[in-house]
Amino acid sequence: MDPLDAGAAGILRQPKAVWATAGASVVAFMGIGLVDPILPSIARGLDATPSQVSLLFTSYFLITALAMLLTGFVSSRIGGRGTLLLGLALVVVFAGLAGTSGSVGQLVGFRAGWGLGNALFVSTALAVIVGAAAGGSAAAILLYESALGLGMACGPLLGAVLGDVSWRYPFFGTATLMAVGFLCITAFLKEQPRPARKTSVLDPLRALGHGGLASAAVSAFFYNYTFFTVLAFTPFVLDMTPYRSGAVFFAWGLLLAVFSVIVAPRMQRRFGSLKVLGGSLVLLAADVLVLGYGGHTAAIVCTILSGAFIGVNNTVYTELALGVSDAPRPVASAGYNFVRWFAAAAAPYFAPKIEEWTDVHIPFVVAAVTAVLGALVVAVRRRSLVEEARAAAPGHATEDGVTVFAN
Repeated sequence: MDPLDAGAAGILRQPKAVWATAGASVVAFMGIGLVDPILPSIARGLDATPSQVSLLFTSYFLITALAMLLTGFVSSRIGGRGTLLLGLALVVVFAGLAGTSGSVGQLVGFRAGWGLGNALFVSTALAVIVGAAAGGSAAAILLYESALGLGMACGPLLGAVLGDVSWRYPFFGTATLMAVGFLCITAFLKEQPRPARKTSVLDPLRALGHGGLASAAVSAFFYNYTFFTVLAFTPFVLDMTPYRSGAVFFAWGLLLAVFSVIVAPRMQRRFGSLKVLGGSLVLLAADVLVLGYGGHTAAIVCTILSGAFIGVNNTVYTELALGVSDAPRPVASAGYNFVRWFAAAAAPYFAPKIEEWTDVHIPFVVAAVTAVLGALVVAVRRRSLVEEARAAAPGHATEDGVTVFAN
């Protein structure tokens, strides 16, 4: 049976522990896009500029990037279950505190603590789901990617519904949902086997010495700058009510989910991962250019459409990071995420600054350039990616690209 079809068939037959972890993962990914539709409301409520409010993303992802060096260190010592619960507890505390903020500085600081908790949770959730899932890792990874897509889609919608009452409510809502996730994992998830060797803080950095993994990480760095320019800066350009903005990003998230879980794997099997990734990055660059220079309707359409390209890119990059090197998956993933999340921290800060220095179009020009740079890295380092993938996983590399499935 085709591994994708097998994964789809087994995705619903999972133990309670897997559903508890997947449900909490949905809420964790919701936290990324939660503030999107309420960014203008937060700016008005705290008398802050767009660049100040965008620091909500910067602090969140800067801490997330740095925390990637700690996740393996922590989980190899206190176990997967303990790491999940610690991450959830931190999110509950800091999301709740974010809702009480009296200044944009406090809110940015609380988002940083939220980022630490989310890093601990998200980096461990996939390994826990794979370890506890029934039906093989194909079904587990499909379930995890579905949780990611659903969370990215529902985050803006929840932010819009609660944010229409007050910009504080989405933070309180997230804290409540994550508290429920904490209780579910406490009740249903047993401790997972710990690795035989404890992970060092430096292991993810050592893993980046691998040519294929380093190439994937650098390319993903440029791509993530484009991704988070769309996610963090576009709400100010659209300048819509929370409900309308939430609807736009909900549609964006649905496309992201569908293309990530359903479309991308089939495109990879037909064309090879590198061709799919390069083409998707170029199309994303064209999309953000039209977003920046088109009218309001064009900006809405291109924002939604970008979800398709982002969904494809997310899936291919994740599989490259997990399969291109011979490092253990958690270590390779931590090193890869350490590099790429720095771009997620940079884009929300620099995009509004670039607008202040130039005009509203130029941030999207920069985002288009970074998407093309990501494609160029894939093209220039193509041989390294293919050869390294063959060495790490014989039989999973093709001549026209890497087709490395995470299972």
